[in-house]
Amino acid sequence: MNDLPGDLYYTNEHEWLRKEEDGSITVGITDYAQAALGDLVYVETPEIGQNIDAGGEMAVVESVKAASDVYSPLSGKITNVNENLANEPQIINLDPYGEGWIACIFPSDEINNVMNADEYQQFLDDLGE
Repeated sequence: MNDLPGDLYYTNEHEWLRKEEDGSITVGITDYAQAALGDLVYVETPEIGQNIDAGGEMAVVESVKAASDVYSPLSGKITNVNENLANEPQIINLDPYGEGWIACIFPSDEINNVMNADEYQQFLDDLGE
């Protein structure tokens, strides 16, 4: 598993968040999540302009092993989606913290219940990974 980028925040649902200069939050799944899923074959992204609630379904990722919902770690409005995932879902497997981002959300309230890289690494260690 790759080292965790220190400039991101993480959830216990294995999503990462990056704060952008315009105030939006880019969201994706962690290397741990993509490795557990295996080779991705399909990603369903949310609609731009869609309002989403924290904990609500944001996307669906399907692999040769399983389909898994990706839950939004924050409430807000979808401002951008990674349209490259429609034809190349494996981008998430190859670069989960970079080109494999899923969506950008402009938050409607404070972001809670996130961990920094060290805290997320401890969370993974506690899972036995």
